[in-house]
Amino acid sequence: MSTPSATTITPPVKRPPDVGVVRATPHQALNLLAGQLYFGHEAARVKTLLGSCVGITLWHPQRRLGGMCHFLLPERARTPAVERDGRFGEEAMHMLVDFLARKGTQPQDYEAHLYGGADTMPEGSGVKFNVGERNIEQGWSLIDRYGFQLQGVDVGEDVPRTVILNWADGSVEMRRGSGKAPPPPPTRSAAAGAASTRKA
Repeated sequence: MSTPSATTITPPVKRPPDVGVVRATPHQALNLLAGQLYFGHEAARVKTLLGSCVGITLWHPQRRLGGMCHFLLPERARTPAVERDGRFGEEAMHMLVDFLARKGTQPQDYEAHLYGGADTMPEGSGVKFNVGERNIEQGWSLIDRYGFQLQGVDVGEDVPRTVILNWADGSVEMRRGSGKAPPPPPTRSAAAGAASTRKA
């Protein structure tokens, strides 16, 4: 009689804890810092201040569930053994989607707002990392990829923005700080004129 071969059982890989998730006590007013995110129904409101970072708010009108993330960079190279981090847009949104799925809801049930992505480099510095612009592109991409209902957008320029999501009615308040729109790129004729001046 042959002896049955032993079955090797591989234990499931334990995923490291997520970084940047914050909790709220009932009726708490949360101040969300860069790299943090919140999802739930306990908070009274969530507020954050954005520069080149981007903030995305989510709200389920029927279930009165909502959330917000505040990310600094679009994405990074990451292996499954590395914790997800709210500083990166790709990972922050993935975490939010996990939370709403646990509540039995779908992204298309949520209204979304997209804010931030300011150009915070001083004019004339000669340094252009385009972090704000890249964050905006990632925000658009994530909202489109998951199928959220985009309701409000205010992005770019060089102004900071304060964003507040209210759980009383799901309203989103956005206040702009001081600043001015960056100058438009030169037209082709202006660029040609500048080039001819330099040659002379």
